[in-house]
Amino acid sequence: MNMTRLVKGASGVLVMLASLSAFAQASDSGAMAPAAATSAPSSKAANRQLAKVVKRALTKNKDIDASNIYVRARDGVVRLTGFVPENGQIQTATDVATAVSGVTSVDNKLSVRQPGH
Repeated sequence: MNMTRLVKGASGVLVMLASLSAFAQASDSGAMAPAAATSAPSSKAANRQLAKVVKRALTKNKDIDASNIYVRARDGVVRLTGFVPENGQIQTATDVATAVSGVTSVDNKLSVRQPGH
């Protein structure tokens, strides 16, 4: 009789431990989803902020006409699109964007277009 009680008690403990383990795993996976969901908006905000800083740096540079340059950023990679009036401004824009803190690389898709064309 004591052996039966001991087996029943041990079985009960094992079932309880198994359910706690399953609950803990379910809780951990649920805790990860909100963290991932909240990182996306902060990543978008960081990308927008980096693009604004790059655009500001391009605008402040006297050697570049940045009025037709569009800047997008994603995880440190900056893409420049649009037009500049002179060929030399394409490389200058790359150099200015690369010098901004947080930029890991620049994908320069700028092309030359004379004003009024």
